[in-house]
Amino acid sequence: MSGEIITVAQMRGIDAGCAAAGVPTRTLMENAGRAVAEAIAERFTPRPTAVLCGPGNNGGDGWVAARMLQAAGWPVWVETLVSPEQLRGDAADGASAWAGETHPIGAGKNNAELFVDALFGAGLSRPLEGESARLARDLAVFPERVVALDVPSGLVGDTGKPFGDLCFHAGLTVTFVRKKPAHVLMPGRGFCGEVLVAEIGAPESVVAARNLALWENTPALWDFPWPAFDTHKHARGQVMVASGGHARTGAARLAARAALRVGAGLVTILSPPDATAENAAQLTAIMLRESETPEAYCEAARSAQCMLIGPAFGLAPEHAARLDAALQTRQRCPLVLDADAITLRAPMNSKLAARDVLTPHVGEFKRAFPGLIEAAINKIEAARAAASHAGCIVLLKGPDTVIAAPDGRAIVNITGTPFLATAGSGDVLAGLIAGLIAQGMASFEATAAAVWLHGKLGAAAGPGLIAEDLPGLLPVILNDLAPHPLRGHDIG
Repeated sequence: MSGEIITVAQMRGIDAGCAAAGVPTRTLMENAGRAVAEAIAERFTPRPTAVLCGPGNNGGDGWVAARMLQAAGWPVWVETLVSPEQLRGDAADGASAWAGETHPIGAGKNNAELFVDALFGAGLSRPLEGESARLARDLAVFPERVVALDVPSGLVGDTGKPFGDLCFHAGLTVTFVRKKPAHVLMPGRGFCGEVLVAEIGAPESVVAARNLALWENTPALWDFPWPAFDTHKHARGQVMVASGGHARTGAARLAARAALRVGAGLVTILSPPDATAENAAQLTAIMLRESETPEAYCEAARSAQCMLIGPAFGLAPEHAARLDAALQTRQRCPLVLDADAITLRAPMNSKLAARDVLTPHVGEFKRAFPGLIEAAINKIEAARAAASHAGCIVLLKGPDTVIAAPDGRAIVNITGTPFLATAGSGDVLAGLIAGLIAQGMASFEATAAAVWLHGKLGAAAGPGLIAEDLPGLLPVILNDLAPHPLRGHDIG
């Protein structure tokens, strides 16, 4: 499936599966080295190039890439951590086919303009040291001159973190078969530069046998709920958004506007009486209902297709009572719990409904699920553990947002911009999720779609964005996604 991500162990299993299926690992290495050389030739003109080769198969890929570049007329040489005589297996075979210049690392030419990092792959188990550590520090000032194989050396493939706080910085990373967690999780994503996934001949049946359940977020993973030409507003779902009290109403309106913009047919804000005038003064297409009793929240949870509780909601006992009433309503709609609602439920000691969505940032996550982040190998596994514990969809926000389902499926989102780190941005995201669920999307897919759209909105707005800008940009983003008959420039 498009956008799959594999762990280091799964990649090892794919290598073994290829051999069992009759595809020699030496063939995979030859294909990998060729793919690296082709990627370099597509992006650079020939220039003095040092290929830095390590002691394992990552280094073997480097020996092949050097040979391919040499055949294409490049001025290229190999700098190696170990002598070719010390290599074993496929790496030894790759080195034996090289007939060009070879030097120990640190003793080669000093005029290289491009460096190919084939020292260590994603499965590194110790910090960089000696000449490899020196090179990582020296080359960090111009990552655009570094091409990494698999992952930049020193970066741990499953965590996205440098081993010992030191790794290479690359302008281009060529990986094989599928991306690894290090390519999408921070800070690793920032060290990889452009990531190119090269197919090297691994049969799809072998890859599929790994039971992959982790993806990079793309529209291919979800079907947007485009309306039919005879659709009416009631068929597009109703969202209820709980408002905070007097002087705490803006967050609910941001969320409600996002839910309406993303396609929900009806959106209603549930407002405490002391905030009704405040909300009414700033609402037009969004409806308003005075609601402050637990009974009113039960009725709303039964009548809507999705209910959002949390943005500037409040943390007093009466707020907890309203939230509990909605949660305990029989035959209720899915709930999106954000911000204050997460804090009210922290720590999460009981399961929610499978279609509910929790949307914590890291601080809220730590309160709701104490110890999970600290115990997990990475953010993906923390979110998966939380989803299993809570029995619902968990959205762990950040520059590398993770969406996890109780059954172990997970998606990592990399759309976005640091300009989304502004007040109200998360409220807009929660509204997008609620608006998509109300239209009938499964909660896992709706959350993924909302996060992707949110990132695209941030990128479209750019520097200077404030949360109020985001819903108004949705038509442009959605128009690019829409199927041909529904695009705005094709109607009327």
